[in-house]
Amino acid sequence: MTDYSEEQRNELEALESIYPDSFTVLSEKPTTFTITVTSEAGENGETVQTTLKFTYREQYPDEAPLYEILSQENLDDNDVTDIIKLLEQQAEENLGMVMIFTLVSAVQEKLNEIVDQIKTRREEEKKQKEREAEEEEKQRFHGTPVTIENFLNWKAKFDAELLEIKRKKIKEEEQAGKNKLSGKQLFEMDHNLDTSDIQFLEE
Repeated sequence: MTDYSEEQRNELEALESIYPDSFTVLSEKPTTFTITVTSEAGENGETVQTTLKFTYREQYPDEAPLYEILSQENLDDNDVTDIIKLLEQQAEENLGMVMIFTLVSAVQEKLNEIVDQIKTRREEEKKQKEREAEEEEKQRFHGTPVTIENFLNWKAKFDAELLEIKRKKIKEEEQAGKNKLSGKQLFEMDHNLDTSDIQFLEE
């Protein structure tokens, strides 16, 4: 018959020596403890971290431990969901054997992957922003495509506008011409003009 409490005690001792800085016992009955798992540092020194809480069930390791994510840093909701799925899968695969170290190692690997993905995600986001900016720029410079039809429409409007301008100009010139007096008319209106040049010369 399996001595569950003996196996659990031995595993706890082993975990304490493997994770001296991140292992904390919360209660003895039922045995509950936390292990904080931190990824390796990413390219810019960033890390992701999660604190896992485990509780032994009476017949552990023949039944899976209870586990939950107590806290996390720099992880988004999808990452947390992935970690929970990973724990479920690992717990199922390792039933009958003490498994906490295996579960924590799997999470550790997952966190390292996430840190690498953060770099890729950032690069993707940057590229996406650049693509969007390019698109915006294209839209700004991209007018109506020229077809024969819309060119002819535009040309008809343009010619009509030109014609209107010419008409106005001719009209203005005609009116100005009407108001302009010839030299003879000017002399007839003002008799001083015929001697003005002589006065100018004498001066």
